[in-house]
Amino acid sequence: MHAASGKRLGRAHPQEEGPADLRLVPPALAAWGTAALTLDAPARWTTGVVVGCVVVACVLLVTGRGRTDGTGPRGEPRQRATPRRAWPRASAAAVLLCAAAAAATAGLHGADVRRGPIPSLARQFAHVTVEAEVTSDARLTRPRIKGDHAAPTAVLLDAEVRRVMSPDGSGKAVETRAPVLLIVDARVPKGSSGPAGRRSSWLSLLPSTRLRVAGRLAPADGGRVAAVLRVRGSGPPEVVGAPSGPQRFAGRLREGLRQATGGLETDARALLPGLVVGDTARVTPELDDAFKATDLTHLLAVSGGNLAILLALFIGPPGLAQRAERRGLAPRLGLPLRTTALLGGAATLAFVIVCRPDPSVLRAAACGSVTLLAVATGRRRSLIPALATAVLLLVLYDPWLARSYGFLLSVLATGALLTFAPRWSAALRARRVPPRLAEALAAAGAAQALCAPVVAVLSARVSLVAVPCNLLAEFAVAPATVLGFATLAIAPIAPAVAKALAWCASWPARWIADIARAGAALPGGAVDWPGSWAGALLLALVTAFVVLVGRRVLERRWAIGVLLVVFVLVVVRPAPLTRVITGWPPPGWRFAMCDVGQGDATVLAAGDGTAVVVDAGPDPGLVDQCLSALGVTRIPLVVLTHFHADHVAGLPGVLRGRSVGAIETTGFEEPREQAEFVRREAAARHIEVTRALAGERRRTGSLEWQVLWPGPSPPGPVPDGPNDASVALLVRSAGLRMLLLGDLEPPAQRALLRSPDAGELADVDVLKVAHHGSAYQDPELIRRAAPRIALISCGRDNPYGHPAPGTVAALRAGGAAVLRTDEDGALAVVGAGAELGVARD
Repeated sequence: MHAASGKRLGRAHPQEEGPADLRLVPPALAAWGTAALTLDAPARWTTGVVVGCVVVACVLLVTGRGRTDGTGPRGEPRQRATPRRAWPRASAAAVLLCAAAAAATAGLHGADVRRGPIPSLARQFAHVTVEAEVTSDARLTRPRIKGDHAAPTAVLLDAEVRRVMSPDGSGKAVETRAPVLLIVDARVPKGSSGPAGRRSSWLSLLPSTRLRVAGRLAPADGGRVAAVLRVRGSGPPEVVGAPSGPQRFAGRLREGLRQATGGLETDARALLPGLVVGDTARVTPELDDAFKATDLTHLLAVSGGNLAILLALFIGPPGLAQRAERRGLAPRLGLPLRTTALLGGAATLAFVIVCRPDPSVLRAAACGSVTLLAVATGRRRSLIPALATAVLLLVLYDPWLARSYGFLLSVLATGALLTFAPRWSAALRARRVPPRLAEALAAAGAAQALCAPVVAVLSARVSLVAVPCNLLAEFAVAPATVLGFATLAIAPIAPAVAKALAWCASWPARWIADIARAGAALPGGAVDWPGSWAGALLLALVTAFVVLVGRRVLERRWAIGVLLVVFVLVVVRPAPLTRVITGWPPPGWRFAMCDVGQGDATVLAAGDGTAVVVDAGPDPGLVDQCLSALGVTRIPLVVLTHFHADHVAGLPGVLRGRSVGAIETTGFEEPREQAEFVRREAAARHIEVTRALAGERRRTGSLEWQVLWPGPSPPGPVPDGPNDASVALLVRSAGLRMLLLGDLEPPAQRALLRSPDAGELADVDVLKVAHHGSAYQDPELIRRAAPRIALISCGRDNPYGHPAPGTVAALRAGGAAVLRTDEDGALAVVGAGAELGVARD
C-alpha cells in the first residue's frame, strides 16, 4: 500500500486490487427508483412505503443477528455463526432503509411544491404581485414555428416566491416558499436595445437576486415548479434585494470570460463560455442542433468532464495516481497523495461556486469527485462505491434529480468509464492498438453504448457519428477547457492577457464546432429510432449484440476493413451510390419539392450541383438534408416569396456549407421580425438582398424565369397581407413550364389574372399550388393554368386542414395529377412532353 511504502510519492507498483465492490449499488438504485416514484404520490402512499420499508428492515436486522445453539462450557448460550445468511439480510435491510429515506425526502419535496397559496392561485390563473428570489441563470427560449409565424423568444428564470401581495391592495403579504418558472417576453421595444435594453437587464440577473414582479399565474405541467408566472409590463426588472457575495464574485468571473471572448470568431465566442462554465447564451440554434446531431451536447453543459480535466492537470492520469511515476502538477510540487486530494477538494468547491451551486453543477462535482476519493484511499476499486455514494447522497439531497434525464446520462456515462471502458481498452491493447488510442476508443464507445438508449428516448434518433465525432473532438476539449479556465481566472486581473488566452483557446474551440457541423452535415449521420422506452430497450439489445459480434470481428483485420468501408458509405452516402440504391434523386430532375413539413421549399435545377432555391421551409435541418440529397452545392439565387416563418425560418439550412450568390425577397417586409432575421442571416455571410418586381427576367444555365408578382406599389394594388405580397414565378427549363404561386390568396390571384403577364399563365406543365393547397383559391386561375401536374407542400396532420378537399378536387377535375408531400414525401419532376412524370423519395 502507498502508506506502507515509506516513500514520499508512493510505491512504484502498488498491490493489485480485487474485484469491484458493488455493495452500495443496490441501495443507491433503490433510493433512485423510490424517489422517482414517490415525488408526486399521495401522502398516504408515501407514508405506507416509508413505514413498510422500515418495519421489514428492522425485522431483517433482528432476525439476522444469529441464533443460539446449545450452551458453552460455563452454561452460557452459544451463538451459531451464520455469516452467509446474515450478510444478505443486512444488505436487504440497507436497501429498504435507503428506499425509506428516499421516499420520505421525495414526499416532503413533492409536498413542498404543492403547499401554500401559489398552486391554488395558479389554478385560478390569478394576476398577482410577488417577491421572488432568482435561483438560476436567465436563458432564452429557442424560436418556435407555429404555422406561418415564429413564436417570440422569451427569457426564462427559475425563482422561488417568498411573498405574495394581497390582491385587494391592502398592502398585506403572505409569506411562502414556492418554486416557480418566470417567463418574460424577450422582444426588445424600439429605443431599448443595447446593454440598457429590457432583454439585457433580465438576462444579466444573478441567482439570489430578489425581485418584485407582477404577472399572471398558470398551472405547471408537473415537475419541480408550483406554477408558471408570466411577467406583465415592458420595463426592466424591479430589484428589491442584491445578490449574495459568492454569486456576485461568480458573476464577475463569468462576465470577464464573456468580455474576453467577445471579439472571437462566432463559434468560438459561443462555445468557450459553454465549455468552461456552461454559459450557452451565445450558442445559436443552428450550432446547438449540430451538437445534438453528433451527441456532443455534453460539452455545452457543466459536467464532470470539466472538473476531471482540471483534476487531471493537477494529479495526472488517475491510473498512475498510486505509482511513483505518477504525473501532474502535484508530484512536481512534492505533494503527497492525501494533500493532493485535499487541494483537489478545494478546487472542486471553487468549481461549484463559480459555476453556480444548482443541481446540475452539484451532480457534476459529485461525479468528478470520484477520482479524488480514489486518490485519497489509494484503491481503484473504490471508484464504483464512490459513484454509488454520490448518487445516493444527491438523490436524498434533491429527489427531483431522480427524474432528470441529464442526471441519468451523467451517471451512465461515468459508470461506463468505470466499468466497461477499462476492459474494452485492455482488449484493444491486446490486439496491438496503441494505448492512448485504445483508451479513447474504449471511453467513447462505452459512454455511447450506455447513453444511446436514453438519447434515443429524448430525440427519437440514433447518431452513427457520435463515437467518431467524440473521438475527434476529445483532442481539443482539454486544451480548450484549460485555456478557458485560465481566461476565466485572469480576466478580472489582466483583461489583455485574458483576451490573448481566449484567442489561443479559440483554436481548439473552433475545431470542436467544425467537427459538430461536419458530422451533422453527413446525410447518413443519424437514423430514426422509436422514441420510447421500448425503443430504448431494443437499442440496448442491438448494442449488446454489436458488442458481442465485435469481439470476434476484432480478431479478423479484413473484416474490420470491410466494416469501416461499409460504415463510411452508409454515413457519407455518396450521390452515385445513393442514386443506385434508392433511386433518389432521379436522373435529369428539373424541379424538386422538399418535404419540410408545414411549409414551402422548392428547388429548380440549373446544372451540375447548381440550383435556384425558392423558399426555405420552417426547419433548417430538413431543408439542408433535402439539398444535400439533391447534391446542391451552389445556389446562384435564393428566392423568398414572403416573410412568413414557414417559408424563411429554414434559411440557415439553405446557406449551410453552400455558395450562395444573392437572396431575393418581396418588398412587403412583414412580419418585421422575420424580415430582420433574413437580413441578419444574409449580412452574417455577406450575401446581397434584393427585391423582386414583376417583369424581372433572369437566366442561369438552362433555367430561365420571370417574376409575375408583385408589381410596383403604384399602380399595383396594396397587398392585404404577407400572403398576397408573395413572389410568383413562371419558370422555363428545356421546354418545361412551371408556375410557382407562393402563398397568393384569391385577391392577388385575381389581380394576377388582370396583369400584363396574364397570357403567360395558360397551360403550364407544373403548378406549385398556392398556400399549401388551402381552400382560398381562385377557380378561374386554376382553369387558366390547367396544369398537368399539381404539387402541394404541406405537413402531415397539420392543424389547418391543408390541403382542402375542394382544392384537390378542382385540380383533378381540370385534369391535373395531384401529389402532396404529407402523403408522397419529397417530389421531383422529370422529363417533358409525353414523358413528363414525378418521382417520389
